[in-house]
Amino acid sequence: MERMVGTTVMGLRAPIINEGDDLEQIVVDTVLKASKVEGFTIRDRDIISLTESIVARAQGNYATIDHIAKDINSKFGEETVGVIFPILSRNRFSICLRGIARGLKNIVLMLSYPADEVGNHLVNIEDLDIKGVNPWTDVLTEEEFRQHFGYQKHTFTGIDYIKYYKDIIEEEGATCQLIFSNNAKTILDYTKTVLVCDIHSRFRTRRILEKHGAKKIYGLDDILTSSVDGSGFNETYGLLGSNKATDDSVKLFPNNCQTLVQGIQDKIKELTGKTVEVMVYGDGAFKDPVGKIWELADPVVSPAYTAGLEGTPNEVKLKYLADNNFAHLRGEELNNAIKEYIANKKEDLVGSVEAQGTTPRRITDLIGSLSDLTSGSGDKGTPFVYIQGYFDNYTQ
Repeated sequence: MERMVGTTVMGLRAPIINEGDDLEQIVVDTVLKASKVEGFTIRDRDIISLTESIVARAQGNYATIDHIAKDINSKFGEETVGVIFPILSRNRFSICLRGIARGLKNIVLMLSYPADEVGNHLVNIEDLDIKGVNPWTDVLTEEEFRQHFGYQKHTFTGIDYIKYYKDIIEEEGATCQLIFSNNAKTILDYTKTVLVCDIHSRFRTRRILEKHGAKKIYGLDDILTSSVDGSGFNETYGLLGSNKATDDSVKLFPNNCQTLVQGIQDKIKELTGKTVEVMVYGDGAFKDPVGKIWELADPVVSPAYTAGLEGTPNEVKLKYLADNNFAHLRGEELNNAIKEYIANKKEDLVGSVEAQGTTPRRITDLIGSLSDLTSGSGDKGTPFVYIQGYFDNYTQ
């Protein structure tokens, strides 16, 4: 019988993961049990993805506000520090900011506007036009910002992030001067000591600061790169990718994930004879059309994955073939012509007109978005995602 289903995606329910759990074995057991209960067969090139959160939980990769404060103070001492370009997030940055403020005396907080780098807005861009404010050239004080735009709350969270962040800093006993600018050089008019808090643009920000006379620069990826008094850490990303765990602690991005994904792949092979691909995923990389948020607050979508997930899709556009190459064909003749074309397509279709309109993103980024949307961030209880048929095409 002809196969009627292409890619299928299943969120797999798993037990609550705690520090010290054998996550490799739990993943394997969950997949095997799900295949029996739900009646699906494990196949070569199936994909198992697991959220970075449970990996970090199993590793016990946590740190407190005091751990952050101690590391910050060891790097900056008593200096006035420019804390620049943080994202606007209770979950992602508020606890980090509290630790930063606890470790410092004086902070100049510089926020980008109208939005942070992942699309959380302080103000609508239309309001900038109405007020005649140019975000690329104009530097605003807190008073000037309020005069122009008043007190606005975030669309989704209902938080006035300007007040929220200032209150956090002052509650920790540090002074806070607020400025608004999209030019990294601006901070050097206030202090030559800077903590770079942006994520994806952090390397450019550092280059600009270094070029224009900053004396001391650290980034969030330099904080907690090693353990402080027994804390968790991430040697590559530091505080980047961290999430609020409690009112006093953060869960850090997980370490050494490659060993885990390889171990799961090897164990599934041993038990079933099938070679599945495995990856750890954090945020997907999609943009919300209403809130305008680019859903990627982690430094990478996937910190680890097996070799079969390397690269980008190599696909042709079916509707292009049907409308152009084989516009004169119909029915079974058309189907067969397209299948033959796919079966003999080039190994690298970059630049080919037949591939225009396909998605040239990395496979890991696509799978990460698919997994993140499937597992969600709430109470579904499905931190593992099982994907079948992702590498299929119309010929199979």
